[in-house]
Amino acid sequence: MQKSELSKFNLPDVPGVYLFKQGRKVLYVGKATSLRDRVRSYFDDDLIATRGPRVVDMVTKADRVAFETTPTVLEALVREAALIKKYQPKANVDGKDDKSFLYAVITKEDIPRVLAVRGKDIDFKSHDFRAIYGPFPSGAQLREGLRLIRRIFPFFDTPKPVGAKGKHQAAKIEFNTQIGQYPRAFNVKEYRRTIRKVMLFLSGRGKELRVALEKEMKTAAKEERFEEAAQARRELFALDHIQDVSLIKDEHSEHSPSTGSGRFAGKRIEAYDTAHLSGTNAIGVMTVVVDGAPIKKEYRTFRIRGVKKNDDIASLKEILSRRLGHPEWQFPNTIVVDGGKTQKKAAEKVLSESLNLSLGDIPVVAVVKDERHRPREVIGARAAGISEADAVLANAEAHRFSLSRHRRARSRNLRTK
Repeated sequence: MQKSELSKFNLPDVPGVYLFKQGRKVLYVGKATSLRDRVRSYFDDDLIATRGPRVVDMVTKADRVAFETTPTVLEALVREAALIKKYQPKANVDGKDDKSFLYAVITKEDIPRVLAVRGKDIDFKSHDFRAIYGPFPSGAQLREGLRLIRRIFPFFDTPKPVGAKGKHQAAKIEFNTQIGQYPRAFNVKEYRRTIRKVMLFLSGRGKELRVALEKEMKTAAKEERFEEAAQARRELFALDHIQDVSLIKDEHSEHSPSTGSGRFAGKRIEAYDTAHLSGTNAIGVMTVVVDGAPIKKEYRTFRIRGVKKNDDIASLKEILSRRLGHPEWQFPNTIVVDGGKTQKKAAEKVLSESLNLSLGDIPVVAVVKDERHRPREVIGARAAGISEADAVLANAEAHRFSLSRHRRARSRNLRTK
């Protein structure tokens, strides 16, 4: 396949899984933060140096690309594993020992646990586990994925079974509840329902899980079981708002063609965000990311002084102008702002007026959000010489930091009234 052929597949700039195919035969399955950018990366000049001859051979043989979009990178992670298990693509599994892969398993116990287990520790011919999911190409991402899933659907992941019947089991449950491993009051029947939800998710059937949760919520509300309805609603919301920035970062580190090439090494990205409540306690922040890692000691907070109303453009101009008034701080290679073309142009104007820079000297990237405040589009990343994943990571870190600083300022304000 040639790069010029990619346009006919209309790959979107959203998370999902992609399949390189030769006719109906699946040659390779992968996941992506951005399907468009990830598949394009297979046609870079340095592919053989970054991915190896097996992948180059696969791309040469492929004649089409299929894909499935997913709401989050986490769902792309589990869907990728399900498709690898289904198709066993040569470029994914050839030359690799199944025993070295990590799998997610559900134990066959009265109170099931969810564990990450090496293939060498699994007898696939027996029925030692209630369910086995995988293989997962990245063990680190599986562990991080399980951590994220567990925040939505709490489960036990203790090294040993929860315990025998009687006092020991009750003590174990109480202990795990206290340390937050199962934060809600423990109920065996409810816990088993939670495990069934985890099983649906790990099998890559996120859509079915959402349908089941919506049905559960409506039925509970109709029967006036309002607490259960609220819980189902919270789980639905959490599924759509998973903060899987860590998976985006891991994916970029593991798969980006720039990894190891030094092409983007040492680039300093500064991201800016503001937070306010009804025009009060307006806070602006600057966060710093270098090589995909936050440099928290260089974060800065700005109390917005010259803007009286909820004017995000004016707030951005103020904090950026004040930041540029500190030449003792290392200047960035790239700036990331929250918003669209208007915010991008506003930042570029401040750079031009404050430092007399030409357009592009310090490029500005904008991260556009959807109605659920999830990244929908990244403007200017390619021109700035950074990946969209890095731009999203920097933006998410700025948003997180601005909210935390705003809460602190608001709390302090309330205490002094």
